[in-house]
Amino acid sequence: MPQLDTSTWFTTIVSSMITLFILFQLKISAQTFPSPATLKTLAAQKTKTPWELKWTKIYLPLL
Repeated sequence: MPQLDTSTWFTTIVSSMITLFILFQLKISAQTFPSPATLKTLAAQKTKTPWELKWTKIYLPLL
């Protein structure tokens, strides 16, 4: 029974891994990723409420 020649397996496996690595790198580099989110600075707008426009008298509760 003839024996299996495994002398070229190392070269085949290493070259396959290098090829796959290069292909994956090319696929990943072709992807477009969204830009990172930035915080918006919103100017705080102070709205006038009716009870802020007039003076109100505050009474203490009955004791």
